[in-house]
Amino acid sequence: MKLLTRYLAREIYSSILLVFAALIMLFALLDLVRELNDMGQGNYSLGYVLLFVTLTIPGHIYELFPVAVLIGTIFAMVQMAANSELTVYRSSGVSIKMMVKALAKIGVPLMLLCFLCGEFVAPPSERLAQQIKLRAQNMQVSMKEFRSGVWVKDERSFVNVKGVLPDTSLMGVSIYEFDDGYHLRSIISAEHAIFMGEGVWELQRVKQTRFSEKVASVDIRARAEWRSALNPDILSVLLIVPEQMSVWHLYQYTEHLRDNHQKTVRYEIAMWNKLVYPFAVLVMMLLALPFSAYQRREGGISGKIFMGIVLGLSFHFIGRLFANMGALNDWSPVLSATAMSWMFLGLAMWMLWRTERR
Repeated sequence: MKLLTRYLAREIYSSILLVFAALIMLFALLDLVRELNDMGQGNYSLGYVLLFVTLTIPGHIYELFPVAVLIGTIFAMVQMAANSELTVYRSSGVSIKMMVKALAKIGVPLMLLCFLCGEFVAPPSERLAQQIKLRAQNMQVSMKEFRSGVWVKDERSFVNVKGVLPDTSLMGVSIYEFDDGYHLRSIISAEHAIFMGEGVWELQRVKQTRFSEKVASVDIRARAEWRSALNPDILSVLLIVPEQMSVWHLYQYTEHLRDNHQKTVRYEIAMWNKLVYPFAVLVMMLLALPFSAYQRREGGISGKIFMGIVLGLSFHFIGRLFANMGALNDWSPVLSATAMSWMFLGLAMWMLWRTERR
């Protein structure tokens, strides 16, 4: 059994690497074509474009992990079945349960690799890619993210934003203005900010504190105009999309939103999806096992691989659809994040049962 597991692992791992290479080249090419449309904005040259595409590859690896595992495992299993290798194993007394245990042992390292990529490689790489692109396109703006929110330097002002809402308006804006000698000149606090266009923001429920050499004065207004080089696109890239954040950052931001009585469904779905996603690797390997029942009249190797591609892409895109629908309709975050994994697990069990009956 150990010999079978080692041989299966070698064949499956090599097939998965081959599939990953093809998928990553495809997605990188699509990213390159999209980014070429933005080339020329500011200092965003071809070198920055290639660097941006390279830094987004870890995110694609994480997103495509279950898909690549499914297609790669199907390819390896079908090839072995076509060469009658699996027939020899089965006739030697290897049962379906033993095959499942072997695939589980092979899948555990892949599951851990998927988790590590999603937690420690993809999020910082995606953040760095967005920051490099932003700096290349808009050199006068620098930024850094802290636990207190998003801090942005805008010429001689420092701006703190607590949150960016889906309609691109800002919540909890604080503007610290300094003079040429870097002495604090005023502090503007606003509960809400709406982008009016052409570098103009409308601040709502505003409190401004002005400082002079001897006194400080306070002015409270319902609305005020704020001119800035910042725009919603610049601020939104600082808050990376939930799907690219780590579990820990998702948990912290969810708690922050809950403490401020804001909706947390989208971030909770992303957090649960991050926790469940590595287990989808094992589900995909289990789903690939019934494809080892190789029969030429059912389409041969190419037909089974095509079915695997369809199933893998369905898992990827329909899973996203479930997550978006769950966020829009306030469904249970756990259900929205795990629905596709449960559906594919049920499909795998049914296919195994059908294969054994035959």
